[in-house]
Amino acid sequence: MVDVAVEMPAPKVTERAGRDLNGWPMALLAFVLLVAGVAGFIIGATHDRGAEVVLAIAVFVVGLIVAAGLTPVSPGRARVVQILGRYSGTVRTNGLRWVNPISSRREVSTRIRNHETAVAKVNDADGNPIEIAAVVVWQVEDTAQAMFEVDDFVEFVAIQTETAVRHIANSYPYDVHPDGEVLSLRDSTDEITEKLSAEIGARVHAAGVHVIESRITHLAYAPEIAQAMLRRQQAGAVVAARQRIVEGAVGMVELALDRLSEHEVVELDEERKATMVSNLLVVLCGDRDAQPVVNAGSLYQ
Repeated sequence: MVDVAVEMPAPKVTERAGRDLNGWPMALLAFVLLVAGVAGFIIGATHDRGAEVVLAIAVFVVGLIVAAGLTPVSPGRARVVQILGRYSGTVRTNGLRWVNPISSRREVSTRIRNHETAVAKVNDADGNPIEIAAVVVWQVEDTAQAMFEVDDFVEFVAIQTETAVRHIANSYPYDVHPDGEVLSLRDSTDEITEKLSAEIGARVHAAGVHVIESRITHLAYAPEIAQAMLRRQQAGAVVAARQRIVEGAVGMVELALDRLSEHEVVELDEERKATMVSNLLVVLCGDRDAQPVVNAGSLYQ
């Protein structure tokens, strides 16, 4: 089977560390400025000092600006910082951080996520309608690509996962072929899973997403052909079982004839051997218990 390579556009922006400071000293500075501004305003207004009032207002505004830069970062999340529309960097350090107050900070989850596709009805490589669904475990690896390369990276992962599942289902048959040269969805689970993970990873790489694992969670023939395919599988199983029974029976008959001849228990001509082989095969290969007939006469009666 020839795999079709998935070509996605090269990313125009990649993640880099943002410029940030420890937020606690900046929070203390903002608190001091705000308190000083309020106190100075009250004192200046009480003593009718216009210059002090203006200075207090300026100090208070500076305190507000400093406080505006405080940014909490939770574990498993990151902050994508933009300054006037330009990507400035990503803050991944947990805790209270301080960044440029005029920047916008968009939160992105970097936790491991699961996405399970709905049961899709597609045709396999042989044209048989089947139902298939899969689950993919993924994580945001590059926050800049996740935010700026696609409109909605969560929806992007969902759509690309469903596309990859459909492509894999179209590329391989449900059951293994008699020649055994082609992978099948049902019997080559590990190989199909590996190919599915590789294709999903290639499709979502442009969005800065890393695929950890993917698994097929549902695989079955479509209801309209399920009964016919079940009968075909049952027939194949019966044929295989009969073939194994015949092989065993022939071996047992051969062993019985060899032992009789080796120990010289009885001498059988070709006709008697053929009769004995026929009887043994009937007993060994029959699907019901044989009813023995006791011969009270001679060997030839």
